[in-house]
Amino acid sequence: MVVSVSFVDSFQDGSSLVVGVYAGGELSASAKKMDDNGEISKNVAKMSFSGKLFETASFISANDNRKYILLVGLGEQDKIFSNYELQKLGAEIYSSASKFDDCFLAIGGEDVKSESSGTNLMISFGLLLKSWRFDKYKTKKDESIKLKDVKCVVTDVAAAENDFQPYKNLAQAIFLTREVVAEPANVIYPETFASRSLELFRAGVDVEVLGKQDMEKLGMNALLGVAQGSEHEPKMVILRWNGSENSSDAPIAFVGKGVTFDSGGISIKPSDHMEDMRHDMAGAGAVLGLLNAVALNKLPINVVGVMPLVENMPSGTAQRPGDIVKSMSGQTIEVLNTDAEGRLILADALWYTQDKFKPKAIIDLATLTGAIVIALGHEFAGLFSNSDLLAEKISASAKNTGEKVWRLPMTEHFDRGIDSDLADVQNCAKPGIRAGSITAAHFLKRFVNGTPWAHIDIAGVEITSGKMFICSDGATGFGVQLLYDFLSKIISSDDVFDANA
Repeated sequence: MVVSVSFVDSFQDGSSLVVGVYAGGELSASAKKMDDNGEISKNVAKMSFSGKLFETASFISANDNRKYILLVGLGEQDKIFSNYELQKLGAEIYSSASKFDDCFLAIGGEDVKSESSGTNLMISFGLLLKSWRFDKYKTKKDESIKLKDVKCVVTDVAAAENDFQPYKNLAQAIFLTREVVAEPANVIYPETFASRSLELFRAGVDVEVLGKQDMEKLGMNALLGVAQGSEHEPKMVILRWNGSENSSDAPIAFVGKGVTFDSGGISIKPSDHMEDMRHDMAGAGAVLGLLNAVALNKLPINVVGVMPLVENMPSGTAQRPGDIVKSMSGQTIEVLNTDAEGRLILADALWYTQDKFKPKAIIDLATLTGAIVIALGHEFAGLFSNSDLLAEKISASAKNTGEKVWRLPMTEHFDRGIDSDLADVQNCAKPGIRAGSITAAHFLKRFVNGTPWAHIDIAGVEITSGKMFICSDGATGFGVQLLYDFLSKIISSDDVFDANA
């Protein structure tokens, strides 16, 4: 369940109220209008509410027309909020107001200076994103969370409702990603993930599903090798949105790693936290959500999403360390570690994508390496690219959305580290090379054939247990808002992404 957000032109008696307070305890313009008999200003002083940014406090109103009043710190009056900060403000409001039955939000453009003109929209969007939670398997729900309806007070209700619809669509797409990432592996596996993907057809997305025999004909032996230990048949889902006026325009392509459960295979993982490996398809989940958002908002651009889906399991038929497979590209791969499986399925998916669709650029998302968590923790995703312009555009969208990325280097030294003595390439670097995330990115780079390409390693940011992202604990939906913003920005540009690195 998520909160319902709507817009009204006035406060309704009998509800709770949310107002903003600047640093030093000064009421915002909207708060002053609602300060009947000085109730709000008196309680700000009584509670020593500082108005520090994102600080919250509430009190029971003595006014019969109101239930609770929630104070929200807006910081310094001259502060200019980024879109992400406005979303975070909305998230803090939801966290503090969730105990209310309903509330009216009286914080708007006259109270907050921002980079965009949609102050109310961004606050409401953040509030909506924060309200999603995954509790479908709990027989007893959290009764402390009561908030179902939030009404935002604005001057033009019709305009606000119209302008907020794209954000509601984007939120719906993010929730789709969070849901499939959160589901256990006995619910989401290659066949069921593919079935969920077919639902996008209703939004106008062309959906194609390749089965095992299709991939055998294409020579996708790197992908099939990973899947051969599981009784679940591998799938590859191709999503196509033809939004450009010129259907022949080269698309932007997205490829998402879809290992629906990763035991490590024969190179089996330790049992501690192995249950979290149900999230190893978060890259595919992000591509699914992104294409859903693109279609719901009818972006005028051609977009392709490719999702290779496998389960990596140990069995008598499982791939062994030391096996050599021939990929779709023709390159041979020595498999030194069956737990370095994501790069194997992406090798065939990337080659298929660049060969079939001839895209302007390919961006892949993958929970690829534990090494990226050591390097960047749980705040940043790792960004790798052979195109400086592509990396710059992604980084700009990361700053705008708060889904942070950090670009890491790629050099010839690291590329040589994955040369194999027995095959063309090995799936783990030679001893002493280290830099596991970088060498993994170099492995992927060998399968894009010069196409402008970026790789986003989202291991460490696909789930959260803190306040790092605008969501409740669990699946973040990382990548959907980031790449939707990226696509929105390049629609009207003439940028050419050259592979120059």
